[in-house]
Amino acid sequence: MLYNVARSLMFRLDAETAHNLSLSSMNLLSELGLQHLAGARTRSLPVEVMGLRFPNPVGLAAGLDKNGTAVDGLAAMGFGFIEVGTVTPKPQPGNPRPRIFRLADHTAIINRMGFNNDGVDQLLKNLEKVRYNGILGINIGKNKDTPNKQANDDYLYCLRKVYDRASYVTVNISSPNTPGLRSLQFGDSLNGLLDALKNEQARLSKLHLKYVPIALKIAPDMEEEEFELVANALKSYEMDAVIATNTTLSREGVEDSPLAQESGGLSGAPVRNRSTAAIVSLNRHLKGALPIIGVGGITEPFDAAEKIEAGASLVQIYSGLIYRGPTLVHESVKALEQLLKK
Repeated sequence: MLYNVARSLMFRLDAETAHNLSLSSMNLLSELGLQHLAGARTRSLPVEVMGLRFPNPVGLAAGLDKNGTAVDGLAAMGFGFIEVGTVTPKPQPGNPRPRIFRLADHTAIINRMGFNNDGVDQLLKNLEKVRYNGILGINIGKNKDTPNKQANDDYLYCLRKVYDRASYVTVNISSPNTPGLRSLQFGDSLNGLLDALKNEQARLSKLHLKYVPIALKIAPDMEEEEFELVANALKSYEMDAVIATNTTLSREGVEDSPLAQESGGLSGAPVRNRSTAAIVSLNRHLKGALPIIGVGGITEPFDAAEKIEAGASLVQIYSGLIYRGPTLVHESVKALEQLLKK
């Protein structure tokens, strides 16, 4: 298949260079109507989640298209929804390169990008050029130089900016690559953030005459009691969804890799079980109060089905797309279709 040939060439390049080139290539294939050459196929399996109707439950996770420059090309790959970002109030360069590492023998990636993006205003300018009119999530974060005690200001600023353009908004408090960010997942920091977000959502829904759901993206590196505390907070503040999970700081499963000691978040096949366990735990404590979007380690179609069986309503793919290409998208939808038939 063409994608396998392209991947072998791309993997000879620096990972970040290949990443940027891939986004441009997907846009070009879409513009020429040749996305099928990369294995892209559209498969319908409608589902309603967060009050939104998704053409199928398999979406693209945030992080691949941080600045919204390749939405049309990515949408042509057969996804039921696209999530762009993470975007911050001000542009920031992120961490020094190299900052993406392929662990090909493990179908995994380590990244320490550090919320590199061109800022929320540029994201919105880029989205003005997009033809895609499907479900678009926008993932928001805080700038690295914003102290945690002022983090709410960054999230509220971005929420106001993207509210009218987004189908839903994801609040990222779980990236391991912004110092101190993950502490926002707990205690008074979490309660204060959720309270501020819900109050602003109520105000914006009246201003724009539409309700835009807000999802919280959490880390997999929690103990059972921490998942319970997070679930209780999500229920208490009536959040619209939770995305489980972000990348992991664990190196379980890749200990033998020469790249295992690189700092950053690990994604791909090794995080599959950890992510699925988080979904099971959240599902146990949420008891259906809000939907779970499962992400982490989907590199085969049955991985997507496993996430749904664990309690997720939707799934997202990132690293699996890099290793398997667009065929993984429609094969995952097919696997979910077969699951529903059971």
